[in-house]
Amino acid sequence: MFMIPIKSEKEIEIMRQAGKILAQTMNKIAPYVKRGVSAMELDKIAENFIISQKAEPAFKGYGHKDRPYPATLCVSVNEEVVHGIPWKNKILNSGDIVGIDCGVKFQGYYSDMAVTFGIGKISAQADKLIEITQQSLERVISIIKPGIRLGDISWTIQSFVEKNGFSIVRQLTGHGIGRELHESPSIFNYGDPKTGPILKSGMVLAIEPMVNLGDWEIETSNDGWTVINVDRSLSAHFEHTILITSTGAEVLTKM
Repeated sequence: MFMIPIKSEKEIEIMRQAGKILAQTMNKIAPYVKRGVSAMELDKIAENFIISQKAEPAFKGYGHKDRPYPATLCVSVNEEVVHGIPWKNKILNSGDIVGIDCGVKFQGYYSDMAVTFGIGKISAQADKLIEITQQSLERVISIIKPGIRLGDISWTIQSFVEKNGFSIVRQLTGHGIGRELHESPSIFNYGDPKTGPILKSGMVLAIEPMVNLGDWEIETSNDGWTVINVDRSLSAHFEHTILITSTGAEVLTKM
């Protein structure tokens, strides 16, 4: 059975700082997520701010040595689910929905979060997709406490999303987080309640529902990173780094 790390008070305090820097980064770039802006512009704003806080971009250089991730942000537009590279020619347009994922490394510990934005006037379907994805994460946060099982998180997301007519991306997961960006456990966004390991105080999880307007099947584009819906339907993504406390959940990346 895999072990889910329990963080010490000292580690938790550092992770609080990492989470605070990341939330500030997202607040910093949010006003610039608008029509006509290049994804690369957003990336530069985020990277400069993170470095100014004596922290490091967590994603830049991550992955296989032959194809490391090249940027600070993942900027995923419309049918791009996650890991969209912020190219200079990726220009935001009115009607787009844009998932922005960012990670920070601070004093050896990581934080991770994602937000999906609507650009200008978006369709009613797109607006509902964003709303339901965000609410699915909020519902999980409301139930987290010591003693629940990992499957309760998965089922809470899946049941709410599917009840509202959307589909859960099944090949990608949330994860534990701490000294490594990705630690045990993998956190599926679908599954059965009352299954899996029991959650305990001191665990830190990056929970990230990824929700599609159409089918759940995905593929990776030729750049080796950008994950896209096979049916090219819209996708939304929200994520927080969450500490399990003795009484519930503390969102370390709260904006």
